[in-house]
Amino acid sequence: MILYPAIDLKDGHCVRLLRGDMDKATVFGENPAAQARAFQDAGCNWLHLVDLNGAFAGTPVNAAAVEAILAETDIPAQLGGGIRDMATIETWIEKGIARVILGTVAVENPDLVREAATAFPGRIAVGLDARNGKVATRGWAEETELLVTELAQSFEDAGIAAIIYTDIDRDGAMGGPNIAATAALARAVKVPVIASGGVASLDDLVALRDTGVVAGAISGRALYDGALDLKVALDALSGA
Repeated sequence: MILYPAIDLKDGHCVRLLRGDMDKATVFGENPAAQARAFQDAGCNWLHLVDLNGAFAGTPVNAAAVEAILAETDIPAQLGGGIRDMATIETWIEKGIARVILGTVAVENPDLVREAATAFPGRIAVGLDARNGKVATRGWAEETELLVTELAQSFEDAGIAAIIYTDIDRDGAMGGPNIAATAALARAVKVPVIASGGVASLDDLVALRDTGVVAGAISGRALYDGALDLKVALDALSGA
């Protein structure tokens, strides 16, 4: 199972939100590129980047910070937030993003997901963010009646690389991930599922790993707070 350290970008800074609330942001760093390099130097194989402003604006806002991260590192990075048209997808892939995450458009324009997955095989992921099993969009500000599992299954034949599942009520709350819901989703689809939201300890990572079906886990606040030791976590997940 792959550990994806999260760098959430708001106004050019590394932050973490509490349950997706932009008014409840804790700044953890003024230099996202330096943080990304630190994660790489610690042995991480991937980075998870989110343009939080972009998720609300519907267009990239923290592009400069993302580009600085790409210039500073050479491990693959996946990026979500405000990516809602083919031109933006193409731009980020050309700039070096390894995997583009499509969230809101997966609900509002599923044909774009299919078009992008065909144009860029292995480079498109779908981000499914949910409260009580129902998908939320536009930076988690709008809730839908769509069930996560049903939406995930609708993209199984699209050729997407992964599904990133976030339980909004767990995100940034340090209360542990929704392991049961994440594992249930992973068993319901053939696409690799990456868990996001609430990973607060080594025990959480081990529990996700031990489901045998979760492909990866994203962690942010726990790494910044020191609740999760990155080297210990990487060693545990690699079997060291």
